[in-house]
Amino acid sequence: MTVKESPEAAARVLRHAMEGEDLPDSFTLLGREWDLHRGVFPGTLTAATEVMASAVPYPVGGSFLEVGCGTGVVAVTAALAGCAHVTALDINPKAVANTRANARRHGVGDRVRVLHSDLYGSLGPEDRFDAVFWNVPWTYVEEDFALSSDLHSAVFDPGYGGQARFVSGAARHLAPGGRLLIGTADLGDRERLDAFAAEAGYRVELLRRVRRIEVVRVMEYHLLELRTATA
Repeated sequence: MTVKESPEAAARVLRHAMEGEDLPDSFTLLGREWDLHRGVFPGTLTAATEVMASAVPYPVGGSFLEVGCGTGVVAVTAALAGCAHVTALDINPKAVANTRANARRHGVGDRVRVLHSDLYGSLGPEDRFDAVFWNVPWTYVEEDFALSSDLHSAVFDPGYGGQARFVSGAARHLAPGGRLLIGTADLGDRERLDAFAAEAGYRVELLRRVRRIEVVRVMEYHLLELRTATA
């Protein structure tokens, strides 16, 4: 079932958490300390980052791509879990800098490549990965919604156009046998996701469901895998 949340409500909750002058410059998650830069989605604002960083099936010894890396928790965790090569992408240049800082902080700067990129835009045709993951901005807004700040691009995906492009472009960057993964929640529009996944030749399977009690609601987080229709 899809649970609706207004864009205005989401923006009110997040604005201070990304821009407040009283924010700390670090946070603790998964037993580690992480740098936090202003204007980057904090990894502790919801349980989404912790849940996904713990649930993603990292290809140990292989290559991993994260779209929308934010503070870099998932990308750095992938390297610490044994991925030989990690690439992290984000459309927000502040997030790119934040992820690089956390890769250095945890000693994996040599294995985590971080690029400023709109989805796959900064990748070359030779860039292929054993797993591709995005913890998507699940709050649905109409296609004409203006993404006027880094805050908006962190939490809103107008018309789910970003997710549609993520799915349709993934085949060009998946290694043979590679896995396409999405992190979302019960606030997302699953019917819409299923529809454009089917158009791209995928079926969506739920790998893991995690429920967490948060400040204003019980959130249910979903780790999904998109498999080709013939798989």
